[in-house]
Amino acid sequence: MLQMKSIPLSLGLLSLCLLLHSANCVTGPFLGHRCFSQATYIARSPYASNLNELFHFLSTSLVPPTGFGKGSVGQGQSQVNGLALCQGDVSTANCKSCVTEASKELHRHCPNRKGAIIWFDYCLVKYSNVNFFGNIDKANKFHLFNVKGVSNPVAFNKKVNELLSILSNVASGSTRKLYATGELKIGVSTTLYGLAQCIRDISRVECNRCLDIAISELPKCCSGKRGARTVGGSCSVRYELYPFVGT
Repeated sequence: MLQMKSIPLSLGLLSLCLLLHSANCVTGPFLGHRCFSQATYIARSPYASNLNELFHFLSTSLVPPTGFGKGSVGQGQSQVNGLALCQGDVSTANCKSCVTEASKELHRHCPNRKGAIIWFDYCLVKYSNVNFFGNIDKANKFHLFNVKGVSNPVAFNKKVNELLSILSNVASGSTRKLYATGELKIGVSTTLYGLAQCIRDISRVECNRCLDIAISELPKCCSGKRGARTVGGSCSVRYELYPFVGT
């Protein structure tokens, strides 16, 4: 099982993005990737062709209209299963561009691997030769956080938990996107902003469970940080002291 990692956002989101290339305008910053399968495929093989067909299908036909899509291409050992999810506030155009770019980057970061996942700020794309649909992904997960802290971590952590717990219930209770954003006043001039989202191939009960676990991990990795997120294969949560949705 892959270990969870906590990564400081010391360079800032824009700098992180520019470390990859200038596609951040339509993908959001590059967050990370995992080549989780040790199995490999040969170039120009049926698996390679099916993977390319799946990526094209996800980016052009399936994902952009709704922000989520999954599918399988091929049969037997050549079958490829994959899905893509865009953040709930991302436009159709940026969703399509992000999924397209993410698919290209998976080829670059995980060449010839039969299973991999990649995250950008606007979307994630995942594929595998194993049918993973409907199962919570517990292995592919990491944390990002702002290197700056707050003056009262204990009180601040409680407010973070309060907001994200509310958003977990709202997201898992929704019938469409399994997505929620919100804010909470924590002082005269300070507002805490949050986001919670799940992959739409899991149930609402599993979504709530996944989000609650993600929230519970934040104090362990990111206690008192001014901003942090748990980025996962099945769900993600994020909080900041500035508005970040739709930016």
